[in-house]
Amino acid sequence: MTTDRSTDPTADRSALRADCANCAALCCTAFGFQRSADFPVDKPAGTPCRNLTAGFSCSVHDSLRPRGFRGCTVFDCFGAGQYVSQELFGGRNWRDHPEVRSGMFRAFAVARQLHELLWYLAEARTRAVGPETAAQAAALEQQVRAVLDGDVDGLLDHDVQRTHAAVRDTLVEVSAEVRGGFLADDVADQAGLRPGADLAGRDLRSLRLTGADLRGASLIAADLRGTDLASADLLGADLRDARLDGADLSTALFVSQPQVDAARGDHDTRLPADLRRPGHWEGTTGGRACPSLC
Repeated sequence: MTTDRSTDPTADRSALRADCANCAALCCTAFGFQRSADFPVDKPAGTPCRNLTAGFSCSVHDSLRPRGFRGCTVFDCFGAGQYVSQELFGGRNWRDHPEVRSGMFRAFAVARQLHELLWYLAEARTRAVGPETAAQAAALEQQVRAVLDGDVDGLLDHDVQRTHAAVRDTLVEVSAEVRGGFLADDVADQAGLRPGADLAGRDLRSLRLTGADLRGASLIAADLRGTDLASADLLGADLRDARLDGADLSTALFVSQPQVDAARGDHDTRLPADLRRPGHWEGTTGGRACPSLC
């Protein structure tokens, strides 16, 4: 991978954004989904979506949400699609070269996970308080990039779960460092603000959320309007339909685009500098999906 590896996480993340024009619609084919609130139909893994055109674009891109394909508007491959299509498989696609189909789909599943880890590590390296923790995050970045710089076989043989565990431990350390100057964890725990907490539907506007550890918490349809989430750890938190109107997430920890896309907000919602404001927040019907598919 050829990315700017400066100390700016935004620069490091430039290659971790989907570029659908250079991907053979891997997300629309490799992964499956089931009929649910996010999808109106079932689709087995490894089969093209019924809305996929011959040119690898989406025939209903402008109306995904009203048609029930909300899941498409909140998915992000973190740049793994173009990496697999262009770098790993040299521009070949599964339609014209069916012999690469299986390997390409498997590689995409692994690469997507590794690209997401790079997204978090870029932030961890720059926000770590201690130099040792920053160096730990940088070393993990190099390890992940080394796997991605290798060949298909090396990627498929990589122990993703082991890498994921190592990255998770580092992110937890960085989180503890950053949040150290805020509300004590035992006090926050008494208010129900703890990792993995079920806060679905809760009105959290009266609680102090700065520095809260909400890693993996369920915040589905929670009311966070006007709240200050400075240095709050939102790693893996479920923000589907969470009300973020006027909330300040600009310095929240480990926020990703899919989380923001799944939430509800407005013009006054403050986001981290390298995240986009979702189109459906402005009252449009399509929501955010890869713009090159328009």
